[in-house]
Amino acid sequence: MFVGQYSHNIDAKGRLAVPAKFRGELKKAVVTRGLDNCLFLYPQKEWEVLAQKIAASPIGRASARSFSRFMLAGAMEVEFDSQGRIILPEYLRDFAGIKKSTVIIGVYNRLEIWDESKWRAYQSEAEKNSNDIAEALNDLQISI
Repeated sequence: MFVGQYSHNIDAKGRLAVPAKFRGELKKAVVTRGLDNCLFLYPQKEWEVLAQKIAASPIGRASARSFSRFMLAGAMEVEFDSQGRIILPEYLRDFAGIKKSTVIIGVYNRLEIWDESKWRAYQSEAEKNSNDIAEALNDLQISI
C-alpha cells in the first residue's frame, strides 16, 4: 500500500528518484498519463489488473476507446537505476507540465507524480471542497 507525500526534483536527463520506501513494490513498474494532469506509476502487477479491465471495455463505445488510448498508448515500462531513479519520457513530462520540482504521492495501489505547483493548486482546491467531496462519497457508499 502506497501512502504519503514526497518532494523530489527531476534532473536534466529526465530522471526522478522514487522514495526508497516505495521501491520494493516497484521492481517492475509502468508509468502512464494519469487523470488531473499527473502521471500514474503502477507496480507491474497492478498495471496488469488495470490493463485487463481496460482491454475488456466495449470497443463499440467511443468513451471506452478514448480512455483505452489515453491510458495504454501513453504507458511505458520503467526500470530503476542503482540510485533508485526512473526516466520519465519527455512526452509524459510535457503532458503533466513537469519541469523540475515534483511531488510523489502514494494513492494506495499506485503513485502519482505531480508538478509541484499543480499539486499545490489541486490540493488547495480539494481542501476547500473537502466537505462536498465527503458528501459525494456517500453516493459511492464509502463512509468515513
